[in-house]
Amino acid sequence: MSRLDVRKTYKLYIGGAFPRSESGHTYEVLDTQGRFLANAAKASRKDARDAVGAARKAFGGWSSRTPYNRGQILYRVAEMIEGRHDQFTADVVAAEGLTKAQATKVVDAAIDRWVWYAGWADKLAQVTGNANQVAGPFFNLSSPEPTGVVAVVAPADDSLLGLVSVVAPAIVSGNTVVVVTSYDRPLPAITLSEVLATSDLPGGVVNVLTGDATELGPWLAGHLDVNALDLTGVDGAEVAADLEAEAAVNLKRVLRPSSPDWTAEPSLTRMTAFLETKTVWHPVGV
Repeated sequence: MSRLDVRKTYKLYIGGAFPRSESGHTYEVLDTQGRFLANAAKASRKDARDAVGAARKAFGGWSSRTPYNRGQILYRVAEMIEGRHDQFTADVVAAEGLTKAQATKVVDAAIDRWVWYAGWADKLAQVTGNANQVAGPFFNLSSPEPTGVVAVVAPADDSLLGLVSVVAPAIVSGNTVVVVTSYDRPLPAITLSEVLATSDLPGGVVNVLTGDATELGPWLAGHLDVNALDLTGVDGAEVAADLEAEAAVNLKRVLRPSSPDWTAEPSLTRMTAFLETKTVWHPVGV
């Protein structure tokens, strides 16, 4: 007698937990050949609001950790992805229609990307901060600080490497994140959230919403407790312009849509996009 497959229940990832969507809605996830893969939770505005609340609650503790400790935690995430390499490879094969060899390279690159950003955690302040020369008997020191809660629309065409490349640089500097995954290819992101939940990353630092970015985007853009927007995965200049206009309500930082080559060497740009510079004056000799 053959046994039945144990089908996985795909949920959201909010505040370190895995709730179903408040709306109860799901949508079908298909592979590149149009074959059924899974039912994914379709996040609602209420789910997005809960995710922002969880991100805000986690921000104080995460941003106050030492950069070295944040780097250790990101490195731990890379270790755990390495341990689940076969599962991530299978997810990428199903989501993107790649061969196993091609998917293996994608997973390897995603692991290496986590390690790359982990290495920058305790070096970023030295590179982006400065002791400024001023006319007067003062020390003038500039240092970077995280912006706060960042809402991210993940790339639609690169479900794992692109996702890692927008999430890791935002959190390494102390920000917390609410990420809306690729609508058509959410499975690698859901598997990543399982890794994050069982790593040392505190709950709420990364919150993963599966669903339609065109529905969730305007609400996140206008939310007064969101401090920055990464619109990398937004499709269409008009939609991006509308979201940017919504973001002006509380002067959010906005990273505009782009289509980078995710396989290229990363740079500091995505880390510095969500940093604020604090400058302190102090009298010499006091």
